[in-house]
Amino acid sequence: MIGVTKLLCGGTSPGDALRYGRRSSELPSHLLQFSEDKKPVVVWNLVRRCNLHCIHCYSTSQDHDYPGELDTTEAKALIHSLADFGVPVVLFSGGEPLIRPDIFELIGVAAERGVRAVLSTNGTLITEDVASRLKELGISYVGVSLDGMEAIHDRFRGKRGAFLDALRGIRNSRDAGLKVGLRFTITRHNFTEVPAIFDLLEEENIPRCCFYHLAYSGRGSNLVEEDLTHQETRGLMDLIFDRSEELSRRFPDKEILTVDNHADGPYLYLRAKERQPSRAEDVYQLLKWNGGNNSGVAIGCIDNLGDVHADQFWRHYTFGNIRQRSFAAIWQDTSDPLMAGLKNRKPLLQGRCAECRYLEICGGNLRIRAEAVYGDVWAPDPACYLSDEEIGIQ
Repeated sequence: MIGVTKLLCGGTSPGDALRYGRRSSELPSHLLQFSEDKKPVVVWNLVRRCNLHCIHCYSTSQDHDYPGELDTTEAKALIHSLADFGVPVVLFSGGEPLIRPDIFELIGVAAERGVRAVLSTNGTLITEDVASRLKELGISYVGVSLDGMEAIHDRFRGKRGAFLDALRGIRNSRDAGLKVGLRFTITRHNFTEVPAIFDLLEEENIPRCCFYHLAYSGRGSNLVEEDLTHQETRGLMDLIFDRSEELSRRFPDKEILTVDNHADGPYLYLRAKERQPSRAEDVYQLLKWNGGNNSGVAIGCIDNLGDVHADQFWRHYTFGNIRQRSFAAIWQDTSDPLMAGLKNRKPLLQGRCAECRYLEICGGNLRIRAEAVYGDVWAPDPACYLSDEEIGIQ
């Protein structure tokens, strides 16, 4: 996750993280990516059922119940276990998490244990009452997925009216005093919607937007050819950086982030070197502390059945199940070669990734894409759009 406005627009400096000792337990949420101890943020897909049918869904969810999901007692025990391990944030996701009847009870347990709770949702079920209850429970953030404006979004989500329902949920969240933001997944069919998304942030007074690069997983694995070309990605990043700078000048509190292509970090640093040379080294230091891709290190996933994964896209590879061992025991067990490799990946990376001068701020990018395209988890990420010259390969 690259905090574009934090880095590019001077919203954060290395001193901000140093004041808290760079410890996960002490850092405010907006600085967690710069922690030194890298306790994992856990994406918890606590339910697989969803009321929509999105073409890029990494969990291939449908609108029906799935057997074997953790019950309420097991789910509460899991939250306590995560709190004991020192997990700083649990991101309640799905499927659609608001479908689960005990969702408010579980968020309440997280709040009681001091674990920051974040909700990732399609927004269609956030009524005024739901928004009020989420506010009362002290949820830290509500991220609502939008894939563009009405026509594009409804087509991506497989349901007419999905956009208007999501927008209503965003407004209800905002009006209840919740911090709410957009989650936009970039594909060939919607990247031209990005300017309209920036306009929507202003029109609806939405404080945050995360732009997600396409991960080749779940139904998204069928969209490899629907990803942008490298040149298109560079052009889009230039647009996002330009619009972020312009937005930040007028609304300093708004946040823009990019996610799941860690080449964005070096690309942003190169821009800073060219346009803001006095700030470039601060940008590099923050990116170094961020570390780039943190799958298996500072981000993990627990699915609806209790299986533990390196991140939410690794549904086909499981390290263990929390019904048999605690998340902490599974996460710290490096007898699994993939877990060991992710925690010490530098010697294993191949090709351009192994030779890249920016490996320490990119982390080898998204391994799931390398596996999807080349059948080798340590191969170069095919979505890296930096040139050989830029990354130091002669």
